[in-house]
Amino acid sequence: QLQLVESGGGLVQPGGSLRLSCAASGFTGTLDLSAIGWFRQAPGKEREGVSCISSSGSSTYYADSVKGRFTISRDNAKNTVYLQMNSLKPEDTAVYHCATVIIPEIVTLQDMCLTPSDWGDYWGQGTQVTVSS
Repeated sequence: QLQLVESGGGLVQPGGSLRLSCAASGFTGTLDLSAIGWFRQAPGKEREGVSCISSSGSSTYYADSVKGRFTISRDNAKNTVYLQMNSLKPEDTAVYHCATVIIPEIVTLQDMCLTPSDWGDYWGQGTQVTVSS
C-alpha cells in the first residue's frame, strides 16, 4: 500500500524558511509515473493547491500566492519530493499535505493542481507550518 509521509514543518518567524519533504513508501519501483502535489489547508478554509510537479520533474506549477518564494523539486531515486519555502508569511500558516496521482494526458498539471479533489486516495497526513512572530 502506497504511503506518503510529510516532514519538515514547524514554527518559523515571518521571513524565515522551511523545507518540507514528502517521502513515498510501501510500493515496488519508483514514482516516476506520478505527479506530486503540495496542498495546504488553513483553519476554516478549503484545501488549496500550492505547487505541483510532473512525473519527470520537467513541469511545475505554483499558486500565485507562493510564486517566487516556494520551489518544488523531486528526487525519483529517493521517491521524495521537496518544497522549499522562503520568505514565509503569516498567511502561509496551514497544514501542508502531499498527494500523488497519475495525470491523464488530456489534463494539464495546472488544472490538476487547482483541483485537490481529483487527486484520489493517496495523501499524506500533513505537517503543520506556522508562521508567527
